[in-house]
Amino acid sequence: MSQLLGANDIKDGRRTWRLFMINISLVIILFLSGIFLGFVMRTNRIIEEQMIATARSHFKNIVLTRRWNAAHGGVYVEKRPGVESNPYLENPDIRTEDGRVFTMKNPALMTREISAYARAAGDFVYHITSLSPLNPENAPDEFERRALTLFEDGTPEMSRIDEKEGGTVFRYMAPLYVEKGCLPCHARQGYGQGQVRGGISVTFDISDIRRQMRTNKLFIAAASIVTVSILIVIFYFLVNRLAKKLADAQQTIARMAVTDELTGLYNRRHFHVSLDRELSRSRRYTRPISLLMMDIDHFKQVNDTYGHLIGDEVIAGVAGGIRQVTRLTDVAARYGGEEFAVILPETDGGKARDCARKIRKKIEAKTFMIPDGRRIQVTVSIGVASLAPEQLAVDDGAADALVGTADKALYEAKKAGRNRVAGA
Repeated sequence: MSQLLGANDIKDGRRTWRLFMINISLVIILFLSGIFLGFVMRTNRIIEEQMIATARSHFKNIVLTRRWNAAHGGVYVEKRPGVESNPYLENPDIRTEDGRVFTMKNPALMTREISAYARAAGDFVYHITSLSPLNPENAPDEFERRALTLFEDGTPEMSRIDEKEGGTVFRYMAPLYVEKGCLPCHARQGYGQGQVRGGISVTFDISDIRRQMRTNKLFIAAASIVTVSILIVIFYFLVNRLAKKLADAQQTIARMAVTDELTGLYNRRHFHVSLDRELSRSRRYTRPISLLMMDIDHFKQVNDTYGHLIGDEVIAGVAGGIRQVTRLTDVAARYGGEEFAVILPETDGGKARDCARKIRKKIEAKTFMIPDGRRIQVTVSIGVASLAPEQLAVDDGAADALVGTADKALYEAKKAGRNRVAGA
């Protein structure tokens, strides 16, 4: 029996499944990429928040230290070798009764010196600055100037990441407000309590963190690629299995729609469709076509004597005999209860009769076992009809004529005594 689904049907089915798999794969890729991208962004945000928290902690520590210093009116230290007086303070030095000299370390100077210690240790750097600094060393850079301007408008803090020679640094800055302890030094500059008088920037190296972030991105990217690849492979595997099962089911449904369940031969509906198709082909290529109509002799007697189950076995056995004799290009069908038809493309009357004789002999030689252990045999009568190419020049009801002629020949075979071939 030929394939029921044509090459175009199979091709269209494969194209549909291919498009389905591509679309679902794109959805999987976009969905998982979005998840991994969100994870990367969230991780980066957490790291950035941690850096800001670290910078705030440094800022608060130095502000508390400065506040303690200011609350005590500055701190005096002994002026030993290497200790310089603050040139921006009035009378920064005092002399004790024993002749030792002490110099004042005000909050600003203390901040610079602590920053110098931290810079030397490779930890972080403090820088106190304002838009109108007394000390040129406190002049703001571009980042600090912009931050100070925004602080005047109420911005609470600023931060950013800078790429510098030798690494990457995180910069943070928050404003300094004039407190009561600051007034002795800054009141003469026109500042009032609560005003922004400057800010402190905190800078620390984050090269290692940045490298870890890049490594993390690469790891997540690799993990996402591997995960997506595995999911797509699994998806393709499952879909291919599903597609194969559906294709098999489709073939089964298509086969059931055109075949007879008992015999496995084509059914009557498909017989008529095939006959019209073969007649058109014979007309197009000017080839003869023949038809066999056959009937099991005395089949009612078989059913009445042995029962319908044995009758079904006989029908199936006759169908098997027909299948063994006919060619792959022939169309064998169960035409009715015990009646069969065979379309013989490109076959003239003589060859059709030869085929009919072979079928008759094949069926006559078959035996069927019945429940009591006996064996029975059946015969068939066959009517043959044929149309030559010139008879197919015009479609004038050739299908009905061919069936009618073969059916009439079958009647003649039965009338002549059964188990014989008539016609053509």
